[in-house]
Amino acid sequence: MQASWMLLASLFFASMSVCIKYASTHFNTFELVFYRGLIGIAFMAALCRVQRVSLRTAIPMMHIWRSIIGVASLSAWFYAIAHLPLATAMTLNYMSGVWVAAFLIGGTLVMGRLQDAGKQGPIVLTVIAGFSGVIMILRPTIEQNQLFAGVIGLLSGLGAAMAYMQVAALGRVGEPESRTVFYFSIGSTIVGAIAIVFTGASAWTWPEALWLLPIGVLAALGQLSMTKAYSSGATLVVANLQYSGIVFAALFGLFLFGDQIPFMGWAGMGLIIASGIAATVLRNRALPTAPAEEH
Repeated sequence: MQASWMLLASLFFASMSVCIKYASTHFNTFELVFYRGLIGIAFMAALCRVQRVSLRTAIPMMHIWRSIIGVASLSAWFYAIAHLPLATAMTLNYMSGVWVAAFLIGGTLVMGRLQDAGKQGPIVLTVIAGFSGVIMILRPTIEQNQLFAGVIGLLSGLGAAMAYMQVAALGRVGEPESRTVFYFSIGSTIVGAIAIVFTGASAWTWPEALWLLPIGVLAALGQLSMTKAYSSGATLVVANLQYSGIVFAALFGLFLFGDQIPFMGWAGMGLIIASGIAATVLRNRALPTAPAEEH
């Protein structure tokens, strides 16, 4: 069942990214973050009411931390989507699996467990391979002055990895998925509103404003599905299916936006996907009893 939720989440997020691509021509990044969160609050509050889930939580600081890293990652991802080909932005964000492997290696070294670090040597190779894939993807974009957007997209993947860990941690302490997504939506709205004070707000025009509704609804559905997948004990299949979002995004980019991805870019995407899957497999073998909270 977790696999189905992750596949559905990937489809929702990829569909949301299409809407963001259209809306970003009129609304800036933080406006999209704000409206996404505002619509998400209404949607998730209604869902919690239907499910009879209380909005009160005994662990507010965990939600605050999840919102901080989640909103930072989300903002970086929205910026990347607006300034990069859709498939490229999605690929950089989905490098979160590779970042998780890097976190594990770093944690092992910090704790002085050199022997365990040696056993994780193959994972180090997958991390290097993942970064090689990033270079292969960014190579055609450097000529288009998109290096900065590429770095922002890369950081969005880093933040996503940290957010996944926190989502799983919330699931372990018994937080309902709908409540977790509700508080994340609040965090998105607050950060977006504060940023708009400094960046300014765009005038509402039609039909551009119509894209805001599907962005909020698809985002809430994607977050809910992703939270269900990881909170219920993500498996290797779930981790692998996370990368299906890249396939969805690539297809959307080709057919809707006419994105031309050169062979080098496709090869880089394939290398990142392969390295992320390999890192997950090796991690599960090294830590057979570890739950999926590390995603």
